[in-house]
Amino acid sequence: MIKLHTIDADTLMSTPLPVTRFIVEGLLPEGLHILAGSPKIGKSWLALWICLRVSKGEPVWELPVTQGTVLYLCLEDSYARIQSRLFQITDDAPNTLHFANLSSSIGDGLENQITSFLAEHPNTNLIVIDTLQKIRDIVPDSNSYANDYRDLSMLKKLADKHHIAILLIHHLRKMKDDDPMNMISGTTGLSGATDSNFVLRRKDRNSPYAELHCTGRDIESRVLELSFQKETHTWELVNPLEEETVFIAPELVSLSAFLKRLHTFTGTATELSTLLEHETGEIIAPSVLSKKLTKHTSGLDKLGIRVSASRTREARQLCIRCDSCDSSDGSDGKNG
Repeated sequence: MIKLHTIDADTLMSTPLPVTRFIVEGLLPEGLHILAGSPKIGKSWLALWICLRVSKGEPVWELPVTQGTVLYLCLEDSYARIQSRLFQITDDAPNTLHFANLSSSIGDGLENQITSFLAEHPNTNLIVIDTLQKIRDIVPDSNSYANDYRDLSMLKKLADKHHIAILLIHHLRKMKDDDPMNMISGTTGLSGATDSNFVLRRKDRNSPYAELHCTGRDIESRVLELSFQKETHTWELVNPLEEETVFIAPELVSLSAFLKRLHTFTGTATELSTLLEHETGEIIAPSVLSKKLTKHTSGLDKLGIRVSASRTREARQLCIRCDSCDSSDGSDGKNG
């Protein structure tokens, strides 16, 4: 019998966990995602452009990207067509953008192919599969929901394991719906298994204007107004994005200032609590301090303060690194 591994609530609340990495800031995090739209609406143009921007480290619209190697499985196109499209949208494509127009199916070799690519290109952070239907085998089973959820769960497991984003290009059903997410072809098993879903809808077939509906677990639900530029074959924002306001919890202000002065720290919560009291006069119990750091891991990360945890034989240790600090300032902490 395989033992069930658990974690108690107190330990969970006291353990800083890795912050979700975004490939496109605020829009495309690591995980599994669907970009759906009607045939010939411009999904592939958008996907190719995003691949190009990420591989070159250039912003997607006004959003910063995490530069990395990109794999584009263009399973409905020939290399000649992809070459033609590249010439139409750029004069300079990097060697960190890779293409393949043939692959195995889910559960029949695709996972191994992707794993092998990742082993050869460890800096990969984005894989686009165009289209989803090309990597699925037709299974004569009445339980379509189970099939949809099973197939996508296998890809999500792969994305989560390697901390990458996998973007699946998919189609919409013909029936209209007030909620664009309900128009994604297939059962709710598809949209339920993904981390984010994007639906690209033109105002009408001949209009250059479209809406990109975005929803997901780690992103803000919103609608982006886009316009397709025939001269460059790219989608451009109609209106500038609203500037994101970074909210800093009041209790983080003094704590973050203290952590920045430390620059680096490796030690127990008790040792950090003692340092805090010595430096600022503020008394926080070690258990409370651990929970506070865990609760605000994401907020501290935005301030350039990386918090993680590790366990030795003696005790659980906190590891803190401040990327925005000047190392010449020295460190008062217990450095690791």
